[in-house]
Amino acid sequence: MSTCIFPGRFQPFHTGQLMVVQGMAQTCEKPIIVICHGSAREDDLFNVDQVREMISASLLEEGIVEATIVDVTDSDSNEEWADKVLEAAGNPVSPKIWSGDEEMKALFEKQGIEIQNIKPVPGFTGKDIREMIIKKDMSWRSKVPGGTMVVIDNVYFKE
Repeated sequence: MSTCIFPGRFQPFHTGQLMVVQGMAQTCEKPIIVICHGSAREDDLFNVDQVREMISASLLEEGIVEATIVDVTDSDSNEEWADKVLEAAGNPVSPKIWSGDEEMKALFEKQGIEIQNIKPVPGFTGKDIREMIIKKDMSWRSKVPGGTMVVIDNVYFKE
């Protein structure tokens, strides 16, 4: 059974990341999304439960029911963190990591894990979307799936 693992912070879960999960759902028997969290980074806007809700609602909207969502906390070392990601995914035989992050890809390649390179979608970065949310620039809404939009509205734009 092919297991594909997509680790990330998903701050917030955006349309580019949804496209990755759609690709995983078409090519993998077991797509797993790993929410990475822990020591709060100053640019994190959402907690792990809010991120899980964004992802779950967005996948449900798209009819992607075969994906599993798990989470891992940060670790003192990159190697320990990579082991936690694989453990959270159930320690699959011959997993494939889906990532566009060069450091993450190198870390897993060093462990002999196959990598599926993700090319970024221009204009769809978590950092840019977070800045839009903070500035109350509502154009962020065009960059996230509807399920994510609802969660962000409830957290930041509730009247």
